[in-house]
Amino acid sequence: MEKVAIIGAGHVGATTALYVAEKQTASVALVDVEAGRAKGKSMDLDQTYPIRRFDVQITGGNDPSAIAGSQVVVITAATSGDPTNIDPEQMLANARVMKTVCGWVKEYTPDAVVLMVTTPINTMTFIAREYLGFPRERVIGMAGALDAARLRFFLARTVGVSPADTTAMVLGGHGKYMIPVPRYSNVAGIPVTELLPYEKVQDLVEWTRNADDSIFALLKSRTACHTPAAAVAEMVECVVRDRRRMLACSVCLEGEYGIRDSCVSVPVILGRKGIEKIWQLQLQDSELAALQRAGEKVKELLGIWRAQAI
Repeated sequence: MEKVAIIGAGHVGATTALYVAEKQTASVALVDVEAGRAKGKSMDLDQTYPIRRFDVQITGGNDPSAIAGSQVVVITAATSGDPTNIDPEQMLANARVMKTVCGWVKEYTPDAVVLMVTTPINTMTFIAREYLGFPRERVIGMAGALDAARLRFFLARTVGVSPADTTAMVLGGHGKYMIPVPRYSNVAGIPVTELLPYEKVQDLVEWTRNADDSIFALLKSRTACHTPAAAVAEMVECVVRDRRRMLACSVCLEGEYGIRDSCVSVPVILGRKGIEKIWQLQLQDSELAALQRAGEKVKELLGIWRAQAI
C-alpha cells in the first residue's frame, strides 16, 4: 500500500485525509505540531471506515518521523489568520512554518512529491522549493485545480448540465491575480464562449475569482475546506496512480510564458514523478500580461521574504 503524509491537521488537512482514504489511494499519516489534534482527528476519521467502507488506515500524531516512506507529502500547515487576504507579516509567519516542515521532509522523505496547500500558494511553493532543494517537478502548488473545479461548477449550473461534461482552465493565482480562460473552458467540447453571451461569461469569471471571499464572509472564522481538499486529493491520486492528467498547478517557471524565478498556476501533466510536462498555451496578449503580473506579485512577496533572511 502506498503512503501519503499530510502535514497540518486543520480543516483542509483532515478533510484531505478522508478524501484520499475514500478513494483508496493510499494510507494516510496526519502530522500536526499541536499535541492531540492529528491523533484525535485520525481516530475520528478512521472510525468512519465501517460506514464509508475504505480499507486504508489513517494515523495521526505530532512526531514528524511518521511521514517516512511517503510517496507524496501534502503541506497544509499554516499560522492562524485570514487565508483569503495574506499580508506580508502572515506570509513571513507561514514561511517560518515552511522552513520547519521542509526540514522534516528532507530528513524523512527526501524522494517524495510535495503538494503545497498553505497560502499564499504560489509564494509558498517557491519558498518550499528553496528550502527543500528539490527539482521543480516535485514541488507543486494546488491552486489551479481548485479554481478550475469552481469554474466548472458555476458553468454547469449556468448551462444546466452535469459537471461531468465540463472542463475549465484557470491560470495565475488566487483572487485578483486569478485568470480564468473561458475559451479553454467547455461543455462536451463546446467552448463556453459559444454557449453563453459575453456578460454571462464574465459573471462566471467573477464568481470563480470571488469564491473564497464569499465563503469566508459567511463562515467568518475560516474559509472553504471541502473543495480545496477534493482538489488536492485529486492531485494525490494523479501522482500515486500515475494518472498523467492535465491540471493547472503552481510550478516554479524557468522562462515559460516569459516568467522566471516565480511560481504561478499553468497547465501541467501530473503523474508519478510529479510534473511530467509543462504546457505552454497560446495565450492572448491580455492573458499573458495578466499571467506575468501574477508572477511579479509573487516576486514582490519573495523580496520581502529574502529581506528577512528567514
